[in-house]
Amino acid sequence: MSRQPRRHFTTEFKEQAVARLSEPGATQTGVARDLGVFASQLKGWRLELAAAGSADAIRRQRAEAAELAELRRANRRLKEEVEVMRKASAPVGSLETVA
Repeated sequence: MSRQPRRHFTTEFKEQAVARLSEPGATQTGVARDLGVFASQLKGWRLELAAAGSADAIRRQRAEAAELAELRRANRRLKEEVEVMRKASAPVGSLETVA
């Protein structure tokens, strides 16, 4: 008894297969049968895509949080620079009141 070679599926095929699950009346077993794959494979693809989607969302949130923190640091630095420039450009006679 010889084994059949392992089949490989593209990411696009997996995404389309999982998308078929959201069609009205579609079942995991029925879609898997139509595509010639095991229902467990289809379930694995669905879970894999869900995890990848949530991982992408987490990566985006972390990137946005890092960008926001960087912008806040830059804003604080610029405010300090403006304050230094404001004090430096004050008239000579008013330096005593600033200090």
